[in-house]
Amino acid sequence: MPTCFDVAEYFICLANNTGSFVSNLKLQKLVYYAQAWHLALNGEPLFDEDFEAWVHGPVIPSLYHEFKRFGWSPIRKDVDKGQLSVTLNNALDFLEEVSSEYFACDGYELERMTHVEEPWLRARGGIPMDVPSNAIIEKNWMKEYYGSRVESEETAF
Repeated sequence: MPTCFDVAEYFICLANNTGSFVSNLKLQKLVYYAQAWHLALNGEPLFDEDFEAWVHGPVIPSLYHEFKRFGWSPIRKDVDKGQLSVTLNNALDFLEEVSSEYFACDGYELERMTHVEEPWLRARGGIPMDVPSNAIIEKNWMKEYYGSRVESEETAF
């Protein structure tokens, strides 16, 4: 099973290859949507790590700390494409689909999207949006919410 860092490297590699901008904020949300849709469509997590319901949306703290030195700037990291292909072999097509749906969005747009979706709201438990929280966004909440969207919407996945 890949880790959240493997999935993050996929999106960083994609940004490098396309000359796109991926900040820590955007990266967190892309990794979140990859996990959410994998849970909804496959019934199991893409990776083990949990998201927390931070002020700016879903965040995996260890992933955040890995890239926080970049601040709001683009993440600059060389990615070994060969190793990435081995680590993510069964997930590459799926991640391409997630990318086609979300990669063109900027970090703020992705943040706004997560702020109106049930898993983040539920984890925050009604506290104001600007109050810090480290509450876990339960994987089963993500699976249920995005699973219901699969049933009610036409999706690219």
